[in-house]
Amino acid sequence: MKKRMIISSAWIAFISVTLLIGPFFIKHDPYKTNMREAFKKPSAVHICGTDNLGRCIFCRIIAGGRTSVFTALAVVLISAVIGIFLGILAGYMGGIVDEIISDIITIFQAFPSFVLAIAIAGILGQDIKNAIIALCAVYWITYAKLARSLVQQIRADNYVKAAWLCGADHLSIFRKYILPGISGTMIITLMLDIGSVILSMAGLSFLGLGAVRPTAEWGTVMNEARDYLQKAPWIIGFNGIALFLVVIGFNLFGEAIEEKINHL
Repeated sequence: MKKRMIISSAWIAFISVTLLIGPFFIKHDPYKTNMREAFKKPSAVHICGTDNLGRCIFCRIIAGGRTSVFTALAVVLISAVIGIFLGILAGYMGGIVDEIISDIITIFQAFPSFVLAIAIAGILGQDIKNAIIALCAVYWITYAKLARSLVQQIRADNYVKAAWLCGADHLSIFRKYILPGISGTMIITLMLDIGSVILSMAGLSFLGLGAVRPTAEWGTVMNEARDYLQKAPWIIGFNGIALFLVVIGFNLFGEAIEEKINHL
């Protein structure tokens, strides 16, 4: 467990540092076109080659990584805040409030999550902000269900009932019992969702429902490169490898966090 935590933490730290300071050290502008350099194979000058417009693939991977990862973090955080709030409200209040929120969750669950995201993004139109809205509309459900279930369990425990009998107010119960009781599970879920959201965002962009060209985003870049798969496979290949490594890194880190919290 300790070894996995060290390795995954080091990998996430490397990814974070690369995405944060990488753009300040890259030699080429990821958006600057140069038709004379189009379809250059990987070399010392362009270690990942160039695309159909002569743009440096490596530079676009770094720029696309910033867009993909930071967008995914925004989706996860927004979804977690909305879902946890509604889940706590439903689990703690019960009654008609719980019924309404549960019915809303059931309605959203009636559709496959990614299909629902595609539908929402398609209705709103191609834009990275609309893609964020579409994914938030899908991912909040998990947090709401978990928070609702956990709060209901905590609310039924004897020590919470005893606190009520002793005159504790709602804020004190929330701060002392409910928030600590759900925080571990919520953190684990949040960390495990990051990789999934990165893939979902890349999927929407690949389908033409995410970032607008020429924005460097891994899904968008691979969408542009699919017409040149046989002529220049390195364009989609290196972006796919970057996407795979980052998603695997976040998944391993999430699993390490889960093991760590479960052993506390």
